[in-house]
Amino acid sequence: MRIGWPRRVSAQVLLIQVLITAGVTALAVGLFLAPLSRQLDQQSMRRALAIAQTVAAEPQVAQALLTSRPTPQGPVQAEAERIRLATGASYIVVMDVHGTRWSHTDRSRIGGHVSTDPSVALGGHDIMQVDSGTLGRTARGKVPLRDAHGRIVGAVSVGFDYTGMRARLLAVVPLLRYAGAALAVGVLAALWAARRLQRATHGLAFADISALLDEREAMLHGIREGVVALDPHGRIRLVNDEAQRLLGLGAQDTGRPLEAVLPPGRTTDVLAGRAGGTDLLTVSDGRVLVANRMPTEGGGAVVTLRDRTELELLGRELDSTHGLLEALRAQDHEHANRLHTLLGLLELGLHDAAVDFLAEVADAHRTSAEEVAERVRDPLVAALLVGKSAIAAERGVTLRIAQDTLLPDRVVDPRDVVTVLGNLVDNALDAAAGEVEVELRAERSTVLLRVGDDGPGVPPELRGRIFEEGWTTKEPPAHRERGLGLALVRRLAERYGGTARVTARAGGGALFTVVLPEALMAGDLAPRQDTAEQHRVLVPAAGGGDR
Repeated sequence: MRIGWPRRVSAQVLLIQVLITAGVTALAVGLFLAPLSRQLDQQSMRRALAIAQTVAAEPQVAQALLTSRPTPQGPVQAEAERIRLATGASYIVVMDVHGTRWSHTDRSRIGGHVSTDPSVALGGHDIMQVDSGTLGRTARGKVPLRDAHGRIVGAVSVGFDYTGMRARLLAVVPLLRYAGAALAVGVLAALWAARRLQRATHGLAFADISALLDEREAMLHGIREGVVALDPHGRIRLVNDEAQRLLGLGAQDTGRPLEAVLPPGRTTDVLAGRAGGTDLLTVSDGRVLVANRMPTEGGGAVVTLRDRTELELLGRELDSTHGLLEALRAQDHEHANRLHTLLGLLELGLHDAAVDFLAEVADAHRTSAEEVAERVRDPLVAALLVGKSAIAAERGVTLRIAQDTLLPDRVVDPRDVVTVLGNLVDNALDAAAGEVEVELRAERSTVLLRVGDDGPGVPPELRGRIFEEGWTTKEPPAHRERGLGLALVRRLAERYGGTARVTARAGGGALFTVVLPEALMAGDLAPRQDTAEQHRVLVPAAGGGDR
């Protein structure tokens, strides 16, 4: 069976940690034993040299060397063996100037030539070395042997067995046991770390993790949903391209707290988890977003964001179309009644009455349109009010323009005013019992909008929540969500630096007040020469109500 490198990350880490632990342990032991071994070698060689000097200093040894022959029973062998046994040396060899042994542990080698070079000692110098001879590898010391007149007559060599020195080294070093214990502890720690790593990586290999990271990057930056990952402390860990576009963030915001990169509001509350639920609606920089927050292990979270702005625009266009159809249907119903009345007058032969009836109807319609055009001089806003008047009449509600209403034709962006006014009027028509009053006034460059109704009103405890995204008391239609109209009103007001609030109306009902600073261009309030026909176009509001 072929043994190869493991694929799993945990197994690779375990093997690497075991190898590192074993290598560090062996290195530590080696660094400790190397100088200790040299120290023991030096100690043994100095001891051997000292014994050799002691033997050479004995005058009877030199005298016996000069007066006897090299035999196993000779006086030199006897004296050398006595000293060897007393000192524990492995051998003591006494030789003459020719290198002939006069003593040896192995008596049979007496009279033979020494196995190592004695020239240094015979030359008058002491020497310490570790060398191999007839008794194996030994730590030895050699000194010259002199007679009574100081002449060199031979040499003395003393040695200690090197194998015994190793045994002593191992015997006096308990570090090896400690090193083995440390190695065992290191292996167990590495095994524990590898098990934890295996659980954390789900047993994946490095190649699998790399592939998953590549796929994650491609997925996060390729999908059309925003993804924001948060750590347990609320800091941004990851934000993909779509989330950067939707929230106005950048790559430099990674690692910063959520509250430091987003303004206070519902969007921040949804992302931080302070608003619970699924498919939560929020508005960020004019975009309608649907957010879902999923907690992760460890206290973090992943938030997904879907851009519903286009869908909301389509829904509002559908609402506008429905409003246009309702206005046309109301006018059709009204015209049908008038035609039936006119037909009856003609059949009865009351031709003068028929003429008077037509003149009265035409004058009434023209008077109503001209009244709106005179007070509201912006074509889009005036057309919106004319269209809403027809819808209100169909519902049996009177849409009245306040006497103080006067809006010049210098609105910076009429579409924003149409959005605000349309949502407020739709809310009022839904809640009104019989009357809705609209007031539009210009104060220098500021537009002031007031829409009141005689409905049940808004309780004081709900007046702060009524402008929140997703808050509504109505059943949502099939094509879009409710609870965005008043939120958009507040967002538009805040974008202009203004306010949106609701209070109680005198006489009962609700009164919505929106202030739009800098919504008018510089100019005067001189009346324009517009024809009433310009204001007879029905343009329903962009968006439905929320109450």
